Amino acid sequence: MLYYFLYPLAKHHTFFNVFQYISFRTIYAAITALLLSFVLGPYLINKLKVLKFGEVVRTDGPATHLSKAGTPTMGGAIILLVVTVSVLLWGNITNINVWVLTFVTVGMGLIGFIDDYIKVVKKDKKGLRARIKFSAQVGIALAAALMLYFNNIETLVAIPFFKEAQIDFKVFYIPFTVLVIVGASNAVNLTDGLDGLAIGPMIIAAATYMLLAYLVGHVKIASYLHIMYVPKAGELAVFAGAMVGASLGFLWFNTYPAQVFMGDVGSLSLGGALGTLAVITKHEILLILVGGIFVVEALSVIFQVGSYKLTGKRVFAMAPIHHHYEIKGWPEPKIIVRFWIIAIILALLAISTLKIR
Repeated sequence: MLYYFLYPLAKHHTFFNVFQYISFRTIYAAITALLLSFVLGPYLINKLKVLKFGEVVRTDGPATHLSKAGTPTMGGAIILLVVTVSVLLWGNITNINVWVLTFVTVGMGLIGFIDDYIKVVKKDKKGLRARIKFSAQVGIALAAALMLYFNNIETLVAIPFFKEAQIDFKVFYIPFTVLVIVGASNAVNLTDGLDGLAIGPMIIAAATYMLLAYLVGHVKIASYLHIMYVPKAGELAVFAGAMVGASLGFLWFNTYPAQVFMGDVGSLSLGGALGTLAVITKHEILLILVGGIFVVEALSVIFQVGSYKLTGKRVFAMAPIHHHYEIKGWPEPKIIVRFWIIAIILALLAISTLKIR
């Protein structure tokens, strides 16, 4: 919005030229989101306490979690709010990619909000029924996929570490996009089980895609790196910057011991946004590496459920895998920080694929 109103003033004063630069607006989108989180965080956390929107803890999980019962949840609404405000302020609101990404983020957040509301207010531990929840996620992802497809998104999918290796999905790129977005949304949701566990890797992943969005949206840099040039994708760096700032601000309150949990409203929206970023920047498969922590968490649940149904035996002491380490006796902060370290290593490896081919 500031870009839309202030950049035209550059013809009167050169100062306003700064608003044309994506790098400038990305930095200030992140700063705005961070400051808004610091300002609004205490108020919203207190409001959640007054409304008694407290976490419902599983009785079959690690015993150490019982003390977390009643901790305010649905704090992801803070992230959703400040990301939206920051993007509207600093983003180019005429860019279709920005609106697609905003649509997915808010849509997934709404599903998460309904799920959290049923659990916390209606006292139904099951929340939104799985079939309804999954169908709604697929619906939002499908709408986004169709918008992108009919807006002539490239249906080629690049293979990391290989310079010329690409697969053209053609019309099947639509279900592929749905798979990436829904998969990412649920993977982040499954990771959100310890204080700061999900938001840490999310900061790292969002920062990585912030860089990738800028690179693929710059025709000369994309050509130099031999990566796909995606017109108008550079603007998504502003959105990713807002995600980084909002997530850092949320981590301030969510770090161990957490003052607030993000709930499904936060995890589903952030995961959906990450998956959409991967699709639009044409680094879909690289998301497996960038979001490796989320992938492993999701796979641990799949293997656990599959093994139990087929053989009656469990692969892990408990799934997702972070609970396995808890039951094995690892202190919660150790699990969290080590997962963060792994996330940083994976992000660096992902960035290295820009040159290692």
